[in-house]
Amino acid sequence: MNFRNFRHLAVSDPQPGSRASREPGRNSPNDRRTLFERVLEFISPGPDSTDELIETLADAEQRELIDPESRSMLEGVIRMAGLTAGDVLVAAPRMDLLDIASPYDELLAEVIDCAHSRFPVYEGERENIIGILLAKDLLKLQRAPELNLRTLLRPAMFVPESKGLNELLRDFRSNRNHLALVVDEFGRLAGLITIEDVLEEIVGEIQDEFDDENAESGIYTLADGSQRVAGDADIGAVNATFATELPSNGFETIGGLVAHELGRVPRRGESVRIDALVFTVMLARGGAVRWFKVTRAPVAPEADSN
Repeated sequence: MNFRNFRHLAVSDPQPGSRASREPGRNSPNDRRTLFERVLEFISPGPDSTDELIETLADAEQRELIDPESRSMLEGVIRMAGLTAGDVLVAAPRMDLLDIASPYDELLAEVIDCAHSRFPVYEGERENIIGILLAKDLLKLQRAPELNLRTLLRPAMFVPESKGLNELLRDFRSNRNHLALVVDEFGRLAGLITIEDVLEEIVGEIQDEFDDENAESGIYTLADGSQRVAGDADIGAVNATFATELPSNGFETIGGLVAHELGRVPRRGESVRIDALVFTVMLARGGAVRWFKVTRAPVAPEADSN
């Protein structure tokens, strides 16, 4: 093909019925692409890697072919294809479990405190999961105490750490399960993963009852006068609110500082004191604290000078 024919092919109108003629904005009077861009589009093959595909999405957003929200979700779908259950799971030590041998009042208190809709239930050892209890099913024992808790358990779904998230999402939909227990290569309990964890890889963080989309500082005053502080709140914002001088220790967020002081990520209900403040975990998810309840530490009485 000589250059004259090539140039004609690159800049002329597409033939009727061709793919280009069916796509809005291509070679139309409003098409803002330069001749050089059209030539590159003609001679350049499509993306042949994930990174190139993501770059193509970024270019599509810049050209206003898709909006930022759509681009973010599409990128989430692409990246999710390379993730496994082991990449997203909540590790076994941080799982909220119910003991089948616990009295009803203790089970109810645990369900209310954790505020999950589903709980793995174990017998004897924590790794011996015998089923899944739906929180709403526990109420049946309130009306019919003669029922056996075991009869209310749903079968537990077990998946390997290597299970791909896209395949797991398909299983969740087909089996109508919302929670799966993850086992390692030796068959030991590695953690759990929920359908929400998988969907958040696509759409981002899903808002819950603790979230406020209008939040800026991530610090709110509760009815009892204490403060609710987001785990990703800036340490400087916390210091400004409480008139304290918490050290950063190389961290930017209060969640990072608390985990550093404790030596691990605290669980729901645990409290950590740093200087004059006490941080109690209200909500933890995916290996990170989402919300703290923050109160001032009680002041020690002054010693009698006499």
